[in-house]
Order: sequence, then structure tokens, then C-alpha cells
Amino acid sequence: MRRSPRNLKIACNHRGLTHYGGVCLFHEFLQVLQFRRFASWHLNYPRRNEDYSLPQLLLALIYPIILGLDRLETASFLKANGTFQYLTGLPKFPDPQSLRRFLFKAPPGFREQLHRFNDQLLGRFIHLPEHRSRLILDLDSTVVTVFGRQEGAAVGYNPRYRGKRSYDPLLCLEANSCFLWDTELRPGDAGTWSGSEGVLASCFASVPGDIRELRVRADAGFGYEPVLEVLDARAAQYAVVARMTGSLKRMLGGLRYERLNARWEIAECEHRTSAGAPARRGVVARRPIEDSDPEPTLFTLARYLYRAWITNLPLTAAGVWHFYDGRAGMEPRIRELREDFALRKIPTRAFAANALYLEVIRLAYNLVTAFQRTCLPEPWQQLTLSKLRYRLFWLPGELTRPQNRPTLRLANSPAIEGWTDHILKRVHTLKPLDA
Repeated sequence: MRRSPRNLKIACNHRGLTHYGGVCLFHEFLQVLQFRRFASWHLNYPRRNEDYSLPQLLLALIYPIILGLDRLETASFLKANGTFQYLTGLPKFPDPQSLRRFLFKAPPGFREQLHRFNDQLLGRFIHLPEHRSRLILDLDSTVVTVFGRQEGAAVGYNPRYRGKRSYDPLLCLEANSCFLWDTELRPGDAGTWSGSEGVLASCFASVPGDIRELRVRADAGFGYEPVLEVLDARAAQYAVVARMTGSLKRMLGGLRYERLNARWEIAECEHRTSAGAPARRGVVARRPIEDSDPEPTLFTLARYLYRAWITNLPLTAAGVWHFYDGRAGMEPRIRELREDFALRKIPTRAFAANALYLEVIRLAYNLVTAFQRTCLPEPWQQLTLSKLRYRLFWLPGELTRPQNRPTLRLANSPAIEGWTDHILKRVHTLKPLDA
């Protein structure tokens, strides 16, 4: 058996070590895109303190989110990591108070600037690595509990912390690319569809002109006439879960159902969301209630469980069923936003500053997603951020200067050497954002 060293001396005098050696690959991605120059052209935030440029402050908010330092106070750990600052081009890392002041004192129109900036990036990223002709937008909301007296927080639906104040952000994700297409921060007592007309209008405005087909999916919380009117006006194809109104309940038993599979039957009908609303195509599916079923979450009538959708899709009833079921992929993405992208960490007491931080999270999420889609090996493109940290961003590194040339030394591993070369080659095939 090999002996352990005796009289081991510990010296804390090495300045070239970092926990985050792999982040240099993400930084190279930003460098090739000329992200800082692109941001400086499109964003304007007058400040007295010019120690940091505006793009540097944005990156100082983004990097801690990516690295798992999800609170502004925790991000101060990077102040002592000179190697990380060197690798990412930061002169030094800002204090938590500077980052919070940046959010809190932002001009009234800066959030809209950052929102348009995010939209411009999406217009560039959506066609990478190949051109797209169809978008599928999924709408949903999530509960973010607050533990304090944050402005705009209110008591609403909160299944985990009943009676606690919360925010209820509205999210729109593009299903195939997984980009976060739009967001809006709302009080916790906002109705599910409250504000969704504005979010949909914003989503449609940021759709590139060469997209030929736009489809939307949403649950029953969005099955209201104002939402459907916006979708009809945009000529978007949609499948929205129908609310079980009295008129629809009375219709269910008299429909003519056809066998869909071993368990489910399906039928079509005309449905009006309210008395004065136009008739729209409805698709209804049902199956018998079984003794082994848990507490039902679907509508039950007599001995059947029901699902229903309002749609204008040029698909068969079975096709509408299968198309809507693809929306299940949104749930893990919302979970990733909450757990990995600091969506649950509210940085300030001011509603406007928290709404701005939500746009920063959207920026961080879309940059990581674009990096995955364009630069990482195919098996890594569906990894969550937490797994990507373990595989890449948290690689320990040592910065050395042989022959006065900066060299980042990673672990002596053929696998690491192989995929770092692969990533760098793909990064350097990209074009700058202003090209």
C-alpha cells in the first residue's frame, strides 16, 4: 500500500487556481459573438460610477447565475478569484451592493431596452445551427414565494407555502429550441391569464419575419376569450385546454366518440367560451375511471375522465391530442429556471428591480441555451445547467505562463482534451452578432 506523505506543509500562496476553469469556453463563445460590443450599441444606462462598463455589469450578474452562486451576496466569492476575473475579462468583481444598486437605480426604460436586446439576440440565435421555419410557443406561469415585504408580492395560489406572499411570473418558451421567448413578472394574486395578451403581443412582435408557421399551446388558465381573440387576430395556430364551463359539461355526454387507443375515446364539437363568443372547434377525449386511479385532476362526469381543447389546428382530433402532449416538455424547463437559474432568488424589495432581474435571468438562460445548441457535443445539448456545471463550468484549472504565454491547465484527461478542442472549433465557426 502506498504511504501517505509525512510532514506535509500547506501553503496558501498560489494565485493561479480557479474552481471555474471551464467557464473560459463560454467566455470564448461571448468573445467570438462580440457580445460586449453588441450590448454597448443597444443598451444605454447613464451612471456616475464608471469603474465597470454596462456589459461588464451585465456579465457580473450573469456569471454567478451560470455558476450556481445564485444570490448576490454569494457572488462576492468571485471577488477573491483573480484567475476567474482574468479568464472572463473583468478588471475585478463588483461588490453585491454595486450589483443591487445597478438593479435598483436602473432608469425606467432600461428594462424595456434589455427586453428588446433579448429579442434581438433571439432573432439571431433561433436560426442556429440551422434555419427554422416553424415556432411552437408554450405558455405557463409559476409561483415564486417571497419571504419578506417585497413590493408587488401578494397572497395568491401557492400550493407549497399556503398563505405566503409570492410573485407569479408568466413564461413563454419555444418548444423545439428551448429558448425563453418572453417573461413578465406579476403579483402573486394575478389570474393565470392576466397580462397574457400583452405577453403574446410581445412574443409575436419578436418573431422573425421568415418564420412561416407559428403555433401556441396553453393550459386551461389561458382558455379565456381575450387570449383566444389575440391568437385569432395573429392567425396563429393553437391548442388551448378548454375550461369546463356549464355549456361544455352539458355537451359532453351527447358527443359521438371514436376509439383513439386502448383507453381513450375522442370526439369533436363546436364550443363557445361565453355566450357572445364565436363558435370554435373543440376536441374532447375521455376514458373510463379505473379503481386504481389516484385522486383525479381531470374533470369527471358519470364514470368518465375528460380532457378538452379549443383549437384551430389543421390536424385530426388525434393529431391535436398528440400535439398538445408535447407541452409536457415545458415542466422540466420551468423547474430548471427555478432551481438552476435563480428564478426563486428575489434580489431586492423593489418590483421594478426584480422585473429587471427576471430579464437578466432570461438573458443568461438564452445565452447558455445558444451555447449548448451551437457549440457543445450533441449528447450535451439537452443537459440541464446543473449537469453542465459538473461536466464543464466547474472544471478546476490552473493559470500558468510558460514563455510568458497565458495557459489554462485542466486535468490530464484525453476525454477533456477531446471535447474542449471540439467546443473551441465550433465556437470559432460562429459569426459576430453585428455581422
